[in-house]
Amino acid sequence: MGLYVTLAIIGGFIAYSVIMFIYQRKILTSLSEEDFRAGYRKAQLIDVREQKEYEGGHILGARNIPISQLKMRMKEVRHDQPIYLYCQNTLRSGRAAQMLKRKGYTQLYQLKGGFKRWGGKIRSKN
Repeated sequence: MGLYVTLAIIGGFIAYSVIMFIYQRKILTSLSEEDFRAGYRKAQLIDVREQKEYEGGHILGARNIPISQLKMRMKEVRHDQPIYLYCQNTLRSGRAAQMLKRKGYTQLYQLKGGFKRWGGKIRSKN
C-alpha cells in the first residue's frame, strides 16, 4: 500500500513538472545570449536572484527584484515594455514569468541558460 502511495506522489510530481515546463514555454520566450543582448536595452531587465547573488555579479543595467519579493514589488514592473528576466539557470525566471503572466504581463523573455551562461559585461558590488 505504501509503495502505491509513493508511486502516486512521484507520478503526480512528474506530471506537475511536465505541465509547468510546457506552460512556461508557452508564456515565456527563451533567447540566446546574442538575441537577449540585442533586446534588453529597450526592455526592463530584471534579475530575479536573491540580493547576495546579484551583488556577486549581474548584467550591466539589471534591476534586482528577487523572486521572493516579486509579488510585493509587482507595481515596479511596467506593462508597456518587454520584460527580460534572468536568474542563475532559468528555474526562478520561469516561476517569475508565471507570476507576471497571472498579473497580465505578456512580453516575457528569459536568458537561455541563465546568468551562468552569460558572457557579456557584468558589474559586481563586491
